[in-house]
Amino acid sequence: MKVVIVGGGPSGLYLGLLLKRHQRSWQVDVIEQNGSNSTFGFGVALADTGLLQLQEADRSSYTALCAAMHYSERQVIVHRETPIEYTLNVKSGAIPRLKLLQILEAEAQSAGVRIFFGKRIESSDDLGRLGLGDADVVVGADGVNSVIRRQFAVQFGASQRLLTNHFAWYGTKRVFDASGIVFRQYQGGHFVAHYYAYADQMSTFVAECDDSTWQRLKLASITDDERQALFETLFANELVNEPLISNHSVWRQFPVIRSTHWVHDRYVLIGDALASAHFSIGSGTRIAMTDSIALAQALLQCSGNVGAGLKAFERNHAPQKEKLISASEQSFMWYERIAEWMDKLTPEELVYQFMTRTGRISDGRLRNEFPDLMRRLGANAKVRQALSGG
Repeated sequence: MKVVIVGGGPSGLYLGLLLKRHQRSWQVDVIEQNGSNSTFGFGVALADTGLLQLQEADRSSYTALCAAMHYSERQVIVHRETPIEYTLNVKSGAIPRLKLLQILEAEAQSAGVRIFFGKRIESSDDLGRLGLGDADVVVGADGVNSVIRRQFAVQFGASQRLLTNHFAWYGTKRVFDASGIVFRQYQGGHFVAHYYAYADQMSTFVAECDDSTWQRLKLASITDDERQALFETLFANELVNEPLISNHSVWRQFPVIRSTHWVHDRYVLIGDALASAHFSIGSGTRIAMTDSIALAQALLQCSGNVGAGLKAFERNHAPQKEKLISASEQSFMWYERIAEWMDKLTPEELVYQFMTRTGRISDGRLRNEFPDLMRRLGANAKVRQALSGG
């Protein structure tokens, strides 16, 4: 079988190494528009629960990833300058995005995957010039701007819309000892900072504000440097006067990508090319790599019947994928109303809403997994009423 994977991010590289690890005779090629050792962004979060799936799928890459990760066991949420800290029920891990890609590239190449760096295609028609036009399967693992999804948008039933909040990814040399989310009002605006350490010397810092704040403070009319300086001032206490670091840190609104169908003929989508997962659930990379595991299993078990394998991938993996994407949607819709929550909720009420926002954590689970936190939250009358079903 010949498999071409468009996109050399985590999902594309991981799919390639899984396929080639189990079928050495298959030809598996990855096409990546950027060069080797080239990436944008900072740290990538990978929680323990997601790592367990990677361990089962491929122990070699799992071991290498774990060795390169930075772990935290605590999280703090700050609202109205009141910090509420709690111990996470699973260790929160993060890894430099470049290191993640380097590990997956090395594992894929050692398994026999060919990676074409610096090769941008505008459609599947361009595969011919790389000698890959006769592939049995073409995988769109090329993210939210997927050329494969765009080419067959009608067949995939693809849709895209933008959320209203504005955000940008930065890094900082301030190494946080706990991951955190800070909700802060400033000059009549509503701002959020999401941060976590991903190495001994670096942390990721995601800056966010709602659209009303963006318009009221005329943030579109100032420069990127001025926006960065604003957040350095606004979150100076958390940054301890360390500057933010930009790496193509473009302010944008999150694109919600959805596809009614996962498969068209020999083409299939995975990761953000299929359905984008919002950064607020911290599982986008894990969700994409889970797609890779499911697609690899379906193709490896299809006995050469590609069509049946691709259909099995969608049929078998859709329930799990839909649960995770639904959690993402519940999360981003909560953030879309962040000004409302910040204006009317106490710190305890906001933390309770935050913990239950996706619908995946029940009150009973909160009590069992976060007893110390729940004792504090339960001291608030409205939270106590919600916990009692009132």
